[in-house]
Amino acid sequence: MKRGSPQLDYVLVLLGLAVMLGYHLWLLLRIRRRPETTVIGINAINRRIWVRHIMEEPSGKHAVLAVQTMRNSIMASTVLASVAITLSSLVAALMASGAAHGLFSGSSGPSRRGGLVVGAAGEAALTAKFFAVLVCFLVAFLLNVQSIRYYSHTGLLVNVPLAAHRRPASAVGYVTGTLNRGFYFWSLGVRAYYFSCPVFLWLFGPIPMCASCVAMVASLYFLDVYTEWDKDDGAGAGAGDGDGDGHGRERKTGASGRLMPVEGV
Repeated sequence: MKRGSPQLDYVLVLLGLAVMLGYHLWLLLRIRRRPETTVIGINAINRRIWVRHIMEEPSGKHAVLAVQTMRNSIMASTVLASVAITLSSLVAALMASGAAHGLFSGSSGPSRRGGLVVGAAGEAALTAKFFAVLVCFLVAFLLNVQSIRYYSHTGLLVNVPLAAHRRPASAVGYVTGTLNRGFYFWSLGVRAYYFSCPVFLWLFGPIPMCASCVAMVASLYFLDVYTEWDKDDGAGAGAGDGDGDGHGRERKTGASGRLMPVEGV
C-alpha cells in the first residue's frame, strides 16, 4: 500500500477499534458475571458496605466522613471535566485555524510529503482525525459532569439516617446505586481519556494508532482484573472470602457484628 493510501487506515484503524471494543465487551461481561474478579466490581461491593456503614450510624458521627469523601470525588471529576473542555477548545481552535494542517497532512512540500504520516493524509482525513480527538474530550467532559451530578445527590442521601426510612434495605440499595452510577460515569470518563491517546496517535498514521490500541488493552487488563479477592484467606470456613461469596454477592456486617449476605453488584 502507498504511504498516502487510505486502505491502510481502513484495515489498521478498524482493527485497533475492534481490539478496544472487544476488550471492553469482555470486561463488561466479566463485571456482570464475576464482579469479585474485577477492580470495578470489587469497588462497587465495598461502596455498598461503606454506604450501609455510614447510614447505620444513628448518631451521625460519620456524616463528616461522608461529606469529605463526596467532596474529594467531586473535585476529581471537576478537574477532569475542566481539562477535557479545555482540550476540546484547543482542538477546535486548531481545526478552525488549520495550524496543524501543514504538519500532519503532508501537503506542505516534497520535504514533508508522506515523511511523517503513513496512510491517509489529505485534508478530509486530517479533519476526521481531529474531529475524533475532539469527540473523545467532549465525551470525557459530559461523563465527568454526570458523575458530579450523582456525587452531589449521594452527598445528601447518604447522610439520611437509616432508621428514618420505612424500608432500610431499599434505601441502602438506592443510595448505593446512585453512588455507583457516579463512579461508573467517572470510570467511563477516564476511559475516554485513555481512548484519546490512540486517536491522537492516529494523526501520525494508522500503524501507531493500532499499536497503541493493542498496548493499551494489555495495560488495562492488568489494571482491571484482580483475581485474589474471592480466594480463601485462610481465616476459616466461617469467614470465607470476607466480603464476597464467589457469586457476585457480598456480605455486610450488621449492628451485632454478624456477617449477612446482601444484594450483589
